[in-house]
Amino acid sequence: MILKRIFAKKPDPSRTLYEAIVAAARQEKFYLEHGVADTVNGRFDMISLHLFLVLDRLRNGGAAVEEFRQRLTDGFFMDMDRSLREMGVGDLSVGKKVRKMAEVFYGRVKAYAEALAEDDKALRDALARNVYADANSPKAAGLAAWVQEARNGLQALDEAAILRGEVLFP
Repeated sequence: MILKRIFAKKPDPSRTLYEAIVAAARQEKFYLEHGVADTVNGRFDMISLHLFLVLDRLRNGGAAVEEFRQRLTDGFFMDMDRSLREMGVGDLSVGKKVRKMAEVFYGRVKAYAEALAEDDKALRDALARNVYADANSPKAAGLAAWVQEARNGLQALDEAAILRGEVLFP
């Protein structure tokens, strides 16, 4: 028993962080209070949004941080691959579907980054288009406020703590 603890491989902090992102994205408040669809696509959107916020926090962090960000992103896509297989998607289709998910994810990353560089309205509009698929969604304002709060909270966290897999979302 002691030898097992001594020689046990420590979990990759990027995996620990990814698991925290997924747990945060599954909070009921997004689906009940913010009106995100409790579907595969809605959950993908919430995981993508949380992952974006962490990646945004860790940008411009040097080579080691970039490598960590890449492991975190790779873990996301490996999880999407695994999830598709669990849902019964055939082996021949999984690669195509993961590629499509990657296009969607990177499109959202670009949209959210550009919106955050502009103003609150741009963020609301980006969330309305991407999360709600409704340019006039009244729920987008509440989610945009949460995004700003989460972003501010992540900015206040020590980078070293995040790289250990420790993160807090509101």
